[in-house]
Amino acid sequence: MAKINDNGTLREANCSEELMAMRDSLEVLGGKWKLMILRFLTNRSHQVIYFKKMQREIDGISAKMLSKELKDLEANLLILREIQDTRPITVAYSITEYGKSVLPVTETLVQWGLNHREKIIISMTK
Repeated sequence: MAKINDNGTLREANCSEELMAMRDSLEVLGGKWKLMILRFLTNRSHQVIYFKKMQREIDGISAKMLSKELKDLEANLLILREIQDTRPITVAYSITEYGKSVLPVTETLVQWGLNHREKIIISMTK
């Protein structure tokens, strides 16, 4: 069970609290694109990442959807949007320290996805 800080006392969360926390997590991170965008920015934290680069390299995402998801991620403090002092004006995106806290979630999902893909391939060859 998960732990919850209850007025300075650490205790086990009850089922209802765990389900509420999961709902909150899915609300912030759910959908097809948000975790992919976070993973993309995490893997390129040493680069300056512009909107068009993300749109080109995240296969299948539309400009409208990318814009929406970036606004949501920024509102939840997971990414940073920085207006560059250039002509024309450009905007760079990066993952925040808080956004990096999602890395263990994406690591687990990547590993599960690789294992699942392997399991499905093995089961199809039998």
